[in-house]
Amino acid sequence: MQSDPSNQSPLLELRDVCKTFRSGSLFGKSREVIASESVSFAIHRGEVIALVGESGSGKSTIANLLLRLEKPDSGEILLNGVDMLKKEPGRASLAFRRRVQMVFQDPFGSLNPVHDIAHHIARPLLRHKRAEQSEVHARSIELLRTVGLEPAEEFIHRHPYELSGGQRQRVAIARALAPEPDLLIADEPTSMLDVSIRMGVLNLLDDLKRDRGLAILMITHDLASARFLADRILVLFRGRIVEDGPAESIVSNPAHPYTKALLSSIARADVDPEKGLDVNPGAEDVVVTAGCPFAPRCPDVRDACRTIDPNPRRHEGHRVRCHLYGNPSSGEAA
Repeated sequence: MQSDPSNQSPLLELRDVCKTFRSGSLFGKSREVIASESVSFAIHRGEVIALVGESGSGKSTIANLLLRLEKPDSGEILLNGVDMLKKEPGRASLAFRRRVQMVFQDPFGSLNPVHDIAHHIARPLLRHKRAEQSEVHARSIELLRTVGLEPAEEFIHRHPYELSGGQRQRVAIARALAPEPDLLIADEPTSMLDVSIRMGVLNLLDDLKRDRGLAILMITHDLASARFLADRILVLFRGRIVEDGPAESIVSNPAHPYTKALLSSIARADVDPEKGLDVNPGAEDVVVTAGCPFAPRCPDVRDACRTIDPNPRRHEGHRVRCHLYGNPSSGEAA
C-alpha cells in the first residue's frame, strides 16, 4: 500500500498563478480574458488530480503553463521546490520536460503517420538518454507491454494508421513513459475514443499510478471519468478554482452551483458539458466586472454575489468559492 501523498513534499506546486489574454475582433474593442486567476494547487507523487470544467474554463491554459508553452503573468510553478519560471530555457527546459510529460487529446493527430511505432518510442528514449542505441528495441518492447499492446513484437513495426484509436492512445502513453517522468499531464485522454474502450485507457492510467507511483494531472470535462481515476477534483470556472476536494465527495455531494450544473449535464443527452451548460443560456457571454463571475448563470444567486467576489471557504471537506457557505459581507475565507 502506498503512503498517503499528503504526507509528502509536493512534486509540483502552483502558487497564485495568473494569466490574462486579450480578446477582440479587428474592428471591435479588445477586452481582457482571465485564463488563470490566482490558481494554486499541489500534486504529490502517486496522486491523480483532475481539473474539470467546460470549454473556456482555463484547463488547457494551465496545462500550457505547466509545460512552459505559455508564460504566466505572475505566480510560481515549483518542481520539487524549485521555481521553474526562474530557470533559463534550454537544458533546464529539457530536464523539466523529461520529468513532466503530456498525453494529448487526439490520438490520431499526436502520432506522425510516416513513422512506425518503433520510431515514436525510440526518439524520447534517446533524446532523454534513457537507453543506449543497443537497448532501444528491448526497452521499446517493454514499454509496449506495459501499456497492454501485445504481441509487442508485432505492434512495434506498425504505423499509426494501422491502429485503432485506443491502440494509438496506448502508444502515446508508452511514448510519454519513455523518459521515465514523475508527472503525466493527460489532456482529455479518452474524449475522442469510443465509449467501449475508454475504460481500458482509464484502467491503464490507474495501474501506472499504483504500480509506478506516477503523478497524473487529468484535464477533462467528464466528471464521471474524473471520479473513477482521480484522488482529488478541482473544478474550474473562468480561470478560477471554484471548488476542490476528494473526488468521490465532489461528485456525490457537490457544493458549488457550477459543480452541480456540470454533474447535471452528465445525465442530459442533449447537453455537451464541454461546449457549455444550459444554465441561463446566453448569460455565459456576460462580462462580469464585480462579484462572482458565475452570478449571471447561477440558479442560487444572491444580491451579494453581484457585488462581492467570494473567497474560498471550507465546507464539509471541500474548499468552495461561493457565498452560500459563509458570511457574504466579509468575503473572507473560512
